[in-house]
Amino acid sequence: MTGNRSMLTRRSGFMPLWRARAAVTALFALGGFVFAGWAVRIPAVAHRMHAAPGELGVALLAMSVAAVATMSAGGAICRRWGAARVAPAAGWMLSATVVLPPMATSVPQLAMALTVFGVAFGALDVAVNTVAVDLVTALDRPLMPALHAANSLGSLAGAGVGAVLAANLSPVGHLLSVAPLGMVAASVAGWALTADPVPGAQPSPSGPVGAGSAGLVAMFGVIGLCAAFAQGGLDNWMPLHLRTDLGTTDGLAAAGYGIVQGAMTAGRLAGGALITAAGPGRVLLTGGVTACFGTTIAAITPWPWLALAGLALAGLGLANLFPLAIGAAGSSGGASGVAVATTLGYGGILLAPPAIGFAAESTGLASALLLVPVLVTGATVIGYTLRRRL
Repeated sequence: MTGNRSMLTRRSGFMPLWRARAAVTALFALGGFVFAGWAVRIPAVAHRMHAAPGELGVALLAMSVAAVATMSAGGAICRRWGAARVAPAAGWMLSATVVLPPMATSVPQLAMALTVFGVAFGALDVAVNTVAVDLVTALDRPLMPALHAANSLGSLAGAGVGAVLAANLSPVGHLLSVAPLGMVAASVAGWALTADPVPGAQPSPSGPVGAGSAGLVAMFGVIGLCAAFAQGGLDNWMPLHLRTDLGTTDGLAAAGYGIVQGAMTAGRLAGGALITAAGPGRVLLTGGVTACFGTTIAAITPWPWLALAGLALAGLGLANLFPLAIGAAGSSGGASGVAVATTLGYGGILLAPPAIGFAAESTGLASALLLVPVLVTGATVIGYTLRRRL
């Protein structure tokens, strides 16, 4: 690895692969920004359609199915075309299709729009995480938490823009302004990855994960699934919980989403130093316990200020669970391992909305949100068991 780094340094100068690193960072941020733009407008879209939680859950399930199906084929797609090509193309598609859901006038139309959006979302996440693992390998640096921090920063920016525009623009007007920004950013990122190619991120005939590491990769994928389920639940339902159950304004509901993303950003920016100082196992255990405590408070408290404090704790705790899982899967199974773990992990982030929506039909939204700490507990237990392999 040292020889590889020396070769890259001689080839690229003082900052090896700086264009590629900037492009991957931008694509992570792009995914967070565009998805957050949609997520913070879910309450407004649901209110305009008079959609019940179960009906909204069905529409979100369509996005989940489309995204997971795309992710399951993500490894083969990236091997065929190269993750460095797929990632910017998927980012462009995600930006172009974010305008479709708010244009829907019925729940079936919303489900169709979210299906297209889900395909783009799934393709981007598999591809950008694959390029990220290859970049970490090429530079031999623990960049994964920082790269995922870019996703959180993008989400924070998207939520902030949404909170500001919610009082002045309809969801359609808001997301029509988001789409061209994302399309330009994806195009520039594609150029940068072409100008400064990442070793291993190009088309490759390598096959799927070998049998010896498949079980380990699957377990890391389950950790990612549980952690991502927590994030998906908070992203999609916490704004609605704050608005309808706790009686906050639309702006404060959107700010609750931003608090989670801001706390996750802070935790991920500190992730590399924390992992170096305490080790990945201890970081995962501490984060899991913190996230369980915070999400439970946010779900059960009747006071908005305490719910917001709980969301801050939840964001800090969740910050490094998913990056640790994806990085470990990549170390165990290579790029194909990343595809498997990302499929399982983002299956969680996309399955959380319909699961919580269906549970809310019978128990109420506050009780349904308690599914989040249950899944975080599962991720924590599995991660601590596998702490020596992280």
